[in-house]
Amino acid sequence: MTDDTPKGDRIAKVLARAGIASRREAEKMIEAGRVTVNGRKISSPALNVTATDKVTFDGQPLAEPDPPRIWLYHKPVGLVTSARDEKGRETIFDKLPETMPRVMSIGRLDLNSEGLLLLTNDGEVKRRLELPSTGWLRKYRVRAKGAPTDDTVAPLRRGIEVEGVKYQPMDVQIDRQQGANVWLTIGIREGKNREIRRALEAIGLTVNRLLRVSYGPFQLRDLKPGMVEEVKQRVVKDQLGLRETPKPKPTRQRRKRN
Repeated sequence: MTDDTPKGDRIAKVLARAGIASRREAEKMIEAGRVTVNGRKISSPALNVTATDKVTFDGQPLAEPDPPRIWLYHKPVGLVTSARDEKGRETIFDKLPETMPRVMSIGRLDLNSEGLLLLTNDGEVKRRLELPSTGWLRKYRVRAKGAPTDDTVAPLRRGIEVEGVKYQPMDVQIDRQQGANVWLTIGIREGKNREIRRALEAIGLTVNRLLRVSYGPFQLRDLKPGMVEEVKQRVVKDQLGLRETPKPKPTRQRRKRN
């Protein structure tokens, strides 16, 4: 009996591992004709390649993939998380240190949100940590206009539907009232677009500050706005089950100045 399973890995997975893009984004790049295999342009991601195949992206051969790495980044307010912005606004990638390799964000923080954003050089790590099945709790410190009670926030703890979008139960703690504003600590596991802002608005609270303080086991701690810190390889290994590869000692890097 013969094994008809194709050898190697899917081409989109190979591109993701090389840090080109996430697997889904790589599939779009393939369909756009930006990838060749052994000198032939391909248009479908339904292809497996091995180490002996010659793959190019935009005419350039793929670099040898680095081991998966993760960085903590304190995103300031006013920066877009996407690589490009159709409105010409500054993105986080405009502000990262020049010494950083090509990286992708794991999830997003909207323009007016701040705090911990994870970055990685590996599209597979990005995909894995963004999957709802990963189930990592993301914690936020939230300031909102209003004076809620436990009864007010009870719908958030049960799970709420807003304009046809269902949000899973949130961990909500009322920390303190400060004048017309209240401080809350909120934990979510899905991370849908503008989830906290929309859910709080549905119960009569208007968010005026939103700071992410943790993403699963990774903590913002005292990392200052605009700063980047690489996660130690042993921590990456412990948390993600990835193979440990010796790397230079991580250092904090200040953002690039204009």
